[in-house]
Formats: sequence, structure tokens, C-alpha cells
Amino acid sequence: MSKCEQCIVRQFSSLKALTKEELVRMAECKTSYTIKKGEPIFEEGEVTNGIYCVKDGVCKMTKLSANGKDQIVKLVKSGELLGQRSMISDEPANLSAVALEDMEVCFIPKTEVMAFFNQNNQFSMNVMKTICGDLKEADDHMVSMAQKSVKERLAETLLYLEDTFGKSQDGSLHIQLSREELAGMIGTATESCIRLLSEFNKSGYVDLTGKKITILDRNKLRRLAD
Repeated sequence: MSKCEQCIVRQFSSLKALTKEELVRMAECKTSYTIKKGEPIFEEGEVTNGIYCVKDGVCKMTKLSANGKDQIVKLVKSGELLGQRSMISDEPANLSAVALEDMEVCFIPKTEVMAFFNQNNQFSMNVMKTICGDLKEADDHMVSMAQKSVKERLAETLLYLEDTFGKSQDGSLHIQLSREELAGMIGTATESCIRLLSEFNKSGYVDLTGKKITILDRNKLRRLAD
């Protein structure tokens, strides 16, 4: 069993405030899983009864819209925790978490986390700050959706994907989203997204090879996004 105090993840998340004793206790009660690409970690409406710590891999957080399509709300990478909000609000999960690549996650039961929450003031502050950060991101995203054109939002999203998740060895975006997923992220129809990507391709901003997208001109995309 891997030791929580040696895990790199805790340095990036709310868990960094836990004491050595608390980390040892957490290691004893956690369950580790491998989640295959395309599989859910949990689904919208599910009672999670704890939090998931993303040790490796990336997942998409999605919400089922009225027309039956999955809308990507955000992407989560290693070092982040899932399910903090629903655990504190005592509500079922508001979003589904689905693996975009093979993932390693650890599940920590609610009883343990709430004990840390009640005993360790710095940990509870960290969790609150994370949730506040998520709210700020949601506000910024809402304003961007309302005030920016689809073209500007696509440029912004492509830069975000490269900045946050990096590039593959061939220079293309490491996280390969389908055209439909990308369209969902920027709030437009798949056809519009495909049309704009080919426009970016013709202008020399990006290169498209199959599903792969490679950013060729960051500066032009940045100017367009801002």
C-alpha cells in the first residue's frame, strides 16, 4: 500500500495541511483504483460518501443537459481532489467524472475526511479555498460564455488545454478531446466547432491531423482570445 505522506499529490491539494499522523490514518482507510479511459469515477446524482484523490491522469467533469448531451464543465488533473463540495453540502454529486486517459485514483471515506475537517483548521480552510476557487472559475467561465464570441472562446480553450495539460511528443495537444467535447466546452454546436477549427487551420494558427490538434501560432491565438 502506498503511503499517503510520500504521495506527490498531497503537496498540491488541500491534503497538504494534514499532519503525519493524519496521513498515516488516511493511508490505512483509503482504497486505490485504476480507472480505464472512458470509464466514470462517479456519475451525476450518485452519493459519493467521500472524496477521490487524483494520483495520475485527467478526467472530465460533465453535466447532462436537457437535450441529453454531456456538457464538459471542467477538466481535472493529477493532484486535485474530486467530490469535496458534495461531501460538505451533503448532496449527491452534481457532475459526472469520466476518465479521459487511464487514471490512478484513491478514495477516502467521508467519515475520515470529516474528522480531519473538524480537527484540523488549516485543512478545512484549504478545502474552503478550493471550493471558492471553483466558484470563481465558474463565474469567469459564465462571463466568458456571455461576452466572448465562439471564435474567441475556442482560441482561449485551445491555449488552456496546452498550458494546463501540455503537449505530446509530436507537439500536438496532450489531451485529445473529440470535436463534440470541444464544442461542448465552448458552448456551440459541433458543426460550428469543426468549421472554426478548419478556419484556424487555414489561417495557420493550428494544424489538424486526424483528431490531433497542434498549436502553431500561440501569439495570434492569444490576441484572438483576449
